Amino acid sequence: MSTDKEVPYYMDPSFLRGLTQKRITRRTALQGAGAVSMAAFMAACGIGSKPATVAHTNWVWDKATKAGVLDFANWPLYIDTGTDSKGKTTYPSLEQFTKETGIKVNYSEPILDNNTYFAKAAPELLLGKSIGYDIIVVTNGIYLSNYMEQNWLTELDPSKLGNFNQNAAPRLLARGFDPGNKFTIPWQSGFTGIGYNPKLTGRDITSFNDLFDPKFAGKVGMFSETQDLGNLTLRGIGIKPETSTPSDWQKAADKLKAQRAAGIVRKYYDQSYIDALSKGDTWLSMAWSGDIFQTNLSAGNEDLKFVIPSEGGIIWTDNMTIPVGAAHPLDAITYMNWVYQPRVAATMAESIEYITPVPSAQQFIQQDAAAAKKADQPLLQQLAQSPLIFPSAETLANTSYYRVLANKDETNKWLDLFTSVVL
Repeated sequence: MSTDKEVPYYMDPSFLRGLTQKRITRRTALQGAGAVSMAAFMAACGIGSKPATVAHTNWVWDKATKAGVLDFANWPLYIDTGTDSKGKTTYPSLEQFTKETGIKVNYSEPILDNNTYFAKAAPELLLGKSIGYDIIVVTNGIYLSNYMEQNWLTELDPSKLGNFNQNAAPRLLARGFDPGNKFTIPWQSGFTGIGYNPKLTGRDITSFNDLFDPKFAGKVGMFSETQDLGNLTLRGIGIKPETSTPSDWQKAADKLKAQRAAGIVRKYYDQSYIDALSKGDTWLSMAWSGDIFQTNLSAGNEDLKFVIPSEGGIIWTDNMTIPVGAAHPLDAITYMNWVYQPRVAATMAESIEYITPVPSAQQFIQQDAAAAKKADQPLLQQLAQSPLIFPSAETLANTSYYRVLANKDETNKWLDLFTSVVL
């Protein structure tokens, strides 16, 4: 690239170095014991049953004015990063956002998992207090449903989301857990499927039933997190989670209990599943797509593979939301719309390595690869071609979202059934 022009932030060497840093993942898991305690917590608060009486806050958009400040709560290492001359972590896209809009971003990473953050936020929200953030990132599932049921999220103004409406992937415009994107728009997405080491399994893994093969006894990893465990098993036995019934959940739990009784499962893992898979303690395991990509990248090899089972996989989405009582809602929705520019989305995908919500970001990653130094080109080319970042329509059609648990009774039934598998 020419040296007489300012180097774009997304091609800065510090940003490119950030692509190859060893990562922790944002997919920290919900422990089985945590599920039990959270069920009790939600029951005590009346959460998951009749919605609270707090009114939705559509009126905020009539009063909201730009404050020039945004307080943003995210998961660890879930945004593009670089380093300055002193080795301090920088956030290039946030700096660009401030440069373009004048809005300063106070960025922090307090969300380590959905359940513990929910437990921290819920008491304040129950009292009608602000939780101190204008944007929080929440995964679709039990906790997002409860935020919405309790009317703890600000209803979004679609007239302020032009980039989202124009550039978002079509699948994101019709999501069952938030019809019409009234309260959420996606940050990034990923798949739940199977990760494996073909050198150890001795064959390609293609089916959910490979997780139940006696040939792999003691070498199979399953999740302790009940949402993914239950939903992937439903797909595995030929039932779409979105329309499943409690009797279907029982069938899925029974299949999992039979797997455990046969000695096939080495362990029900939290996030440590990826370490066990990398070390060869397990040969195949339930897995999250981004973890496999990142682990191979960090190790400098492609020992691990990820597959969506032939029976189907799960797609989850982390969502930007504005909690009720946010001090700077207009600044928040301005940012939510800003990141849906294809150039910005490409920057995010190049660093985060999960499914981008903006398909047209692919052409910008390809442009970056062509313009990059020779040493950086292979990585960017791999990112641009990765089906784990830009999945095909056929792949997406073979996935389901989590079952939306409509009330406290359904939530408790689900947790009781699938927690009994892992405990």
